Amino acid sequence: QLELVESGGGLVQAGGSLRLSCSASGRTFSMHAMGWFRQAPGKEREFVAAISSSGRHTDFADSVKDRFTISRDNARNTLYLQMNSLKPEDTAVYYCGGSNTATITRQYNYWGQGTQVTVSS
Repeated sequence: QLELVESGGGLVQAGGSLRLSCSASGRTFSMHAMGWFRQAPGKEREFVAAISSSGRHTDFADSVKDRFTISRDNARNTLYLQMNSLKPEDTAVYYCGGSNTATITRQYNYWGQGTQVTVSS
């Protein structure tokens, strides 16, 4: 069981950067593959990035590849999403997800409440 809480969202100008954090409860964080999704107004939730339980393997949506980085600190039970060169189309609520598997995946069993990211042009 994971309880996830995102933070770090906010308002930023196009071209700027933000780092999102996802804090997880429990002692099994290091056993769970994790990831980020986002949902813009009027759109379906979409995959952003994923990371294996060890952190050795990552996966990104084409729309964010080369701009976003996903990482984790298993000692701190925290997942990160570093977002650079932000664009207005990155505006969305960003959700942290946790899987019951250790292998990198785009399917998750646990979700946080989301954090708003707004990129102004």
